Amino acid sequence: MRKAAYEKLLKEILADVVNNSYFKESRKYMQHGNTSIYKHSIMVARKSCQIASKYHLDISYSELVRGALLHDYFLYDWHDKEHKHRRPHGFFHASAALRNAMRDFTLTDIEKDIIKKHMFPLTPIPPVHIESWIVCIADKICSAGETLNPARKVFSFHK
Repeated sequence: MRKAAYEKLLKEILADVVNNSYFKESRKYMQHGNTSIYKHSIMVARKSCQIASKYHLDISYSELVRGALLHDYFLYDWHDKEHKHRRPHGFFHASAALRNAMRDFTLTDIEKDIIKKHMFPLTPIPPVHIESWIVCIADKICSAGETLNPARKVFSFHK
């Protein structure tokens, strides 16, 4: 898929996710450095599309994008020591994200696999679908960039 096509798809799916869930709340929570979970999720979706496009992978772009947008849909500040989320965050947030996503959306098996297994190898069961592997890799690329270069400007569809 070409860049213009996946960017259009990303905007459409993002609008649907924003308008039909609590996804906007993720703007309030920081993920890595000074990057919100909202921006991080969009960057992971975009990076996932770039990877799939670069290698001409025969995948479901819509499931890839939706799963990537919802992979960190846990809706809490994981830095808050007073919050009662399970710790360590890296091992348990995928389950919280999947619970929230299943509450707000009807998910495909691919989307569930993306969300549940994006933290592999911290989660011991590896991804099953190629889309899940792509998001897993894209998440690590984006997370490293956000952590190592927190002053970097990020593009968002919704300010």
